[in-house]
Amino acid sequence: MDEPTRAAVKWPAHRSAPQVELRTDVPHSARMYDYFLGGKDNFPADREAAEDLMAVYPATRTTALQGRSFMTRAIRHLARDAGIRQFLDIGTGIPTSPNLHETAQAAAPAARVLYVDNDPIVLSHARALLTSTPRGRTAYLDADLLDPSRIIRSAELRDTFDLDQPVALSLFSILHFVPDDRDPAGIVQELLGALAPGSYLAIAHATGDFVAPEVAELGTTIYQDRGIPFQPRSRAEITALLGGLELVAPGLVPAHRWQPEDGSAELADAEVSSYGAIARKPVNRPDGNNHRGTGQPQRSQWCATA
Repeated sequence: MDEPTRAAVKWPAHRSAPQVELRTDVPHSARMYDYFLGGKDNFPADREAAEDLMAVYPATRTTALQGRSFMTRAIRHLARDAGIRQFLDIGTGIPTSPNLHETAQAAAPAARVLYVDNDPIVLSHARALLTSTPRGRTAYLDADLLDPSRIIRSAELRDTFDLDQPVALSLFSILHFVPDDRDPAGIVQELLGALAPGSYLAIAHATGDFVAPEVAELGTTIYQDRGIPFQPRSRAEITALLGGLELVAPGLVPAHRWQPEDGSAELADAEVSSYGAIARKPVNRPDGNNHRGTGQPQRSQWCATA
């Protein structure tokens, strides 16, 4: 197996180590998630908010751990079984091993990964993500999911990927921080519209489908009262985000039930409260116009919401 190296990473030559100012006095979703996973990159404000959430929904930590497990299974499937060698991960979060590039390159050492995030806490840890096998590459782009055209037009995207070849776009546990008034379906559509046919979308998304309505409402309020936009969605709402794509078996299911490997499927759905899915951009569009992935923003007809 290829040993990781920093020789193949892509960090902008004009930039030195990132200098960021962190607000540690207010909770941050990435640091809360780090706390749920048992990490140490969090502060009292993060832990207080996280504990408030766990008081309302005691399975919060299980949900986070199962989301991470789903990420590993999904990326392994894409690299090992689907033959994908290019991975665009948006909403990366604080590094937690195994990171996405470690999973992808364990299955396919030549895999290329572009991490995208704009949170200061993630940027401060970015160099921990910039390791790679000698045959692969990892790169980091400081950009916002809410500005998909910035991602699509970036030099980092063009330098890292061959956009004539399929790319796996991963949006793990990020779209539930994008409320409806920010058009999450349009964001997904624009990103996938710039990628070649045969590309994939991997998604994990929080839901209130399996808990009492008052629990979902209280959990949402805990985030929103702290200035963190949060919107869990139903299965039908998440399905709409996947409109026009071909679902990979077993489809859109509770995250721990997506091709389980470790007995986690024995958990009750209410202990996870998250959906997971992988879906493929069709190779042949109904209108016969097979877009080959120019890296330009597009609102493609194939991705109309269901």
